Amino acid sequence: MVDVVSVGELPPVGDVPQRMHAQVVRSDRLGDPVKAFRVEEIETPRPGKKEVLVAVMAAGLNFNNVWAARGVPIDVIAARKAQGSTHDFHIGGSDASGIVYAVGDGVEDIKIGDEVVVHPGFWDPNDPDVLAGRDPMLANSAQIWGYNTNFGSFAQFCLAYDHQILPKAKHLTWEEAAAPTLVGTTAYRMLHGWHGHTVQKGDVVLVWGGSGGVGSQAIQIAKEAGALPIAVVSDARKGEYCKSLGAVGFIDRREFNHWGQPPHWTDDKGQKAWTVQARAFGKKIWDVLGEKRSPQIVIEHPGEDTIPTSIFVCNAGGMVVICAGTTGYSAVVDLRYHWVRQKRLQGSHGTNTEQAKAYNDLVIAKRIGPCMGEVRSFDQVGQAHQDMMNGKLAHGNTTILVGAPEAGLGVSN
Repeated sequence: MVDVVSVGELPPVGDVPQRMHAQVVRSDRLGDPVKAFRVEEIETPRPGKKEVLVAVMAAGLNFNNVWAARGVPIDVIAARKAQGSTHDFHIGGSDASGIVYAVGDGVEDIKIGDEVVVHPGFWDPNDPDVLAGRDPMLANSAQIWGYNTNFGSFAQFCLAYDHQILPKAKHLTWEEAAAPTLVGTTAYRMLHGWHGHTVQKGDVVLVWGGSGGVGSQAIQIAKEAGALPIAVVSDARKGEYCKSLGAVGFIDRREFNHWGQPPHWTDDKGQKAWTVQARAFGKKIWDVLGEKRSPQIVIEHPGEDTIPTSIFVCNAGGMVVICAGTTGYSAVVDLRYHWVRQKRLQGSHGTNTEQAKAYNDLVIAKRIGPCMGEVRSFDQVGQAHQDMMNGKLAHGNTTILVGAPEAGLGVSN
């Protein structure tokens, strides 16, 4: 057994090194990601029951590890230690493509040498809710792999449960395959996971941050279902990118200034000014469509800045479905537009395996593309998260090369 190999190299398949290189966050350096992440050499984990060890070829970047690096809203390391973890560090990364190097007891239909991707839905297989057949992402043990859990994809080897392992699409490179799974399965659950409000042919779907990770996948999934996605973006270049993915048009949010908490309902003057802007935003939707139709589904993740507008413009009986709060968590909703028009505000988190498989099948069938915008080297993990936090990444998804060769570095076309 080898002791350790350099980043970019792999030992023979099935030969697990004693130690590995990892991009590590520790509690005593939480803050800006560029300083929080450091390369360290640590012991390679070994798979337990129902677990799979994957040699990471490439890892996807997601905003969740901006939060982990900053310790906002929680210090994930301290939270896990409070639950009994013995590890005083965090290895993030919720997207991976790679090769199976070891399997634990009870793992079936997955073998050493398989080329795979990892989906981020993590739960205890013995959780009573899971055993009872409930949606596992609603179980008490449900977590997001590589954020709530340790040994994610920013290392030479990652550790996941067997239910998270999916076949890699053969037509994708390692970096392309690592790009979309978290955001894609998240978007799939948002659009297909909520009974009574699943996306239907002809539905108008408003997608905030259309050129980003979740947005770029949501546009494609909505289009695949025969819906009419409209992107909200911050410039025309991003809007045209969204149209290339299947959006019927876009709205430039810079044309409006009513973001954040709206004036209190007792502030008549402020309410009127806010409503003028909100109605103008809604009219933009009609202008894009060429008819007076409102979104049946709104794909939300900014949260605090945008929820009031999302609820306002959502169609009567429609759904605003939210998976994050990148502008803040203290969102204010004018309940008059919510209850009188009988709209649904639905939280959505992660994916279950059924949804992940359905999404991955679309990728394998070339119905959904990975939208890979940029590729960085392993030593750029901290800077890449810093750039993500500051809105400086290319549109689409960014991936980090780990075991894969560095020929693909740069911005993708």
